[in-house]
Amino acid sequence: MEYSDLIIFVMEIIGTVAFASSGAMLAIQKEMDLFGVCVLGATTSVGGGMIRDVLLGKLPPGIFGQPVYLLTALGVSVALFCLIYWKRNLFKGGFAPAYDRVMLLFDAIGLAVFTVVGINTAWGAGYHERFLPAFVGVITGVGGGLLRDVMAQEKPYIFTKHVYACASIAGALVCVLGRGILGRLGAMLAGAAAVMLIRFLAVRFRWNLPRIRGFEQTGG
Repeated sequence: MEYSDLIIFVMEIIGTVAFASSGAMLAIQKEMDLFGVCVLGATTSVGGGMIRDVLLGKLPPGIFGQPVYLLTALGVSVALFCLIYWKRNLFKGGFAPAYDRVMLLFDAIGLAVFTVVGINTAWGAGYHERFLPAFVGVITGVGGGLLRDVMAQEKPYIFTKHVYACASIAGALVCVLGRGILGRLGAMLAGAAAVMLIRFLAVRFRWNLPRIRGFEQTGG
């Protein structure tokens, strides 16, 4: 394994841990049982990658040939469930404040990593133009979180708050446009950094896209 491939593998594991944690945390907040926590954690971490592989015609999806990612997600979900189950006193000030901070961190890391990993997968499949790798990267980044929210009966986060999908799009553009200057690995790191920076700034300064409030459909 080359040095750059090792770094990308480490990034994938970090992203898997981050997204599995965000999925498991939402399941715990929804008071799901251990099975539900594992399913939501695994879906969040590998769901976007499965959608990506289907779009690229890579069947069966990669998680079935490389179960390390699914096993990592399940292990993280179980560990987090056990930690919170037995150490509830870690959240003396209430679960909600800690939940919001942890979800922001994990979601930002997972979104950043999987956006650029999705682009790299498209490159590896032979797609070197700009639009398709960027599109696949965004789908990989937001797909798992979208499935997580739908399964938990939450309004999808990517459609409501803090330019979530827009951060992924911006990072994807940095990655695909920067490859010629920074190389593959440098472009991926720059793209991931851009996603995380935009996410944290969006939360800090409450950046949101315009929306229509107070609209009620009246029957005719």
